[in-house]
Amino acid sequence: MFDFTLTALVSLLFLVDPPGTIPPFLALTARYAPRKRRKTALVACVAATAILMAFALLGTWLFAYLGLSLPAFQIAGGLILFLVALDMIREKHEPAAAAVEEAEADGSTDAGDVAITPLAVPLLAGPAALSTVAVLMTRATTVFESAGVFIAIALTGLTTYATLRLADPIQRRLGVTGIHVVGRVLGLVLAGIAVQFVLDGLAAAKIIPEVR
Repeated sequence: MFDFTLTALVSLLFLVDPPGTIPPFLALTARYAPRKRRKTALVACVAATAILMAFALLGTWLFAYLGLSLPAFQIAGGLILFLVALDMIREKHEPAAAAVEEAEADGSTDAGDVAITPLAVPLLAGPAALSTVAVLMTRATTVFESAGVFIAIALTGLTTYATLRLADPIQRRLGVTGIHVVGRVLGLVLAGIAVQFVLDGLAAAKIIPEVR
């Protein structure tokens, strides 16, 4: 259980990429007072955690209802993760930048609105993170491993909230270059996890032998 929970936690942490959320978070809350910024961080992290947990609980059923096989979903999830990892390595963050620009263009100033969209969705609980929790739930073979996925989601939410609470000092200490370096390292590890997901899907479809 511990190994599975650790894998789930590492996957989600690298996907959510708390350090990488600092620039868009600061941009979206630039005009906020410190108290309002802290509230926005809390609402965003709680909402993202709840959404991820709901998808972990219902995602497998949803895809079964749609007629998607487990191997197909594992391969699709792995490919999505790999694309996200490539963007992180190449320092491409178009979704985040687009979300910030859209919020500014719309004049979104309400803490709740900004916290839910675009912070919680899609910056924190994006398509890759949602597909990952669903894939992890399909890989869980015991109740304890399933519980481990929810523990990993909760810990990811707590870590992200702590990071956003410390956004200002972290940005000053790491600087833009430091944040980019962290993002590239996380992207490299995430690419390896994504490839493993694809291999698991191919093995489940009996296209290749199981690779571990």
